[in-house]
Order: sequence, then C-alpha cells, then structure tokens
Amino acid sequence: MLETKAKPSFTLPKLPYEESALEPVISSRTLSFHHGKHHAGYVAKLNELVEGTPFVGRPLDEVVKRSAKDPKAKLIFNNAAQAWNHAFYWRSMRPMGDGIPGSLLASAIKRDFGGLMEFRTAFTKAAAGEFGSGWAWLVADKDGILKIATTDDADTPIVRGEKPLLVIDVWEHAYYLDYQNRRPDYISAWLDKLANWEFAEKNLGML
Repeated sequence: MLETKAKPSFTLPKLPYEESALEPVISSRTLSFHHGKHHAGYVAKLNELVEGTPFVGRPLDEVVKRSAKDPKAKLIFNNAAQAWNHAFYWRSMRPMGDGIPGSLLASAIKRDFGGLMEFRTAFTKAAAGEFGSGWAWLVADKDGILKIATTDDADTPIVRGEKPLLVIDVWEHAYYLDYQNRRPDYISAWLDKLANWEFAEKNLGML
C-alpha cells in the first residue's frame, strides 16, 4: 500500500488580483517573482521547518506570535512572519486605488497625524528611511491610536500586540526591477495608486 504524504500545514495564498493588475506601478514581472518565488519560498521553507513540531496545524498568526518568543524557533519565525507579512501586503494593495481613505479612517488619520498630507509625509519618510530590508506599517496601538511603524527583515507588529491596518514592503525585491534604487518613487506611486484604503478601514473597524 502506498503511503500518502501529509498535507502541508501552510499554502501559498492566491493573489487577490491578476499579476498584471498593478501595472504600471508594479510590473507583472516583479509580482511574478515576488509572489511566485519569494513568498512561495517562505511558505515552502516554513512547511519544512515545522514538520514534527508543535507548530504543525496551527494558524499562521499563532505560529508567528509563539515562535517570536522562542529563540530556538528563529528560523520558523523568520519564514512564518514573512509568509504572514506578504499575505497582508498583497491585500494592502488594489488596482487603480484613488489614494483617498474612507471617512472613518480619514477621521482617525486627522486626529492622530493632523491630516492626510501629514500622514503621507511621515509615512514616506519612514518607509524611505528604513535601512536595508523591511516594512513600513500603518498600525493601531492597544489604545486604538494610529501610528507609523517600521520593522526590519521579517519582524511584524503583531508580535507586539499592535493591529496592522496597511503595509508597504520595502525589501528591494518588491520594487528593484521597476525602480532600481529609487525607493521614494515606488513609495509615492504606491500611495497614490495602489494603497487599499478600504482594506485599512475594514481593519480599523475590527478594533
């Protein structure tokens, strides 16, 4: 009798749009490599690493939070967090975004940043200034106050109890084929044409 291989604990989520849907801001070539190689690689490695461990069958966010507290699970954390961050990043974008938050989020942005332009300036500065590889986030803290957070490498706000609303990936593989070293141009185009404010407002409403 042939043995059946166990089903992987984690699977690569499909993109919520076609690979060409984010052009010209992000090319289909970049999205193909980013999702099909980088994100897929994190998922595959994570399945390999969790085999035979208590992490098998656990929800991805739980694996991220639990492995973050265990120095011996550093490799599991890196791959789990990258898998989670990337899944959140895909949903943080939408084709033909208009760059304008809905009323609930706009009100919170005005309260905590002074207005949309002030937020854009601060977010752009944080994302452009993130040294090396990382992420720039719009988050709500434990008191519901909106803040901008940057994280290095695979780090993610969910391990600190913050609620992510929106994220931009500033690892070079997210933009280098399209923008080379012009990270600020990528950030500006992303905010103008791709930021999924409906997704961010939905996350805010879940607080």
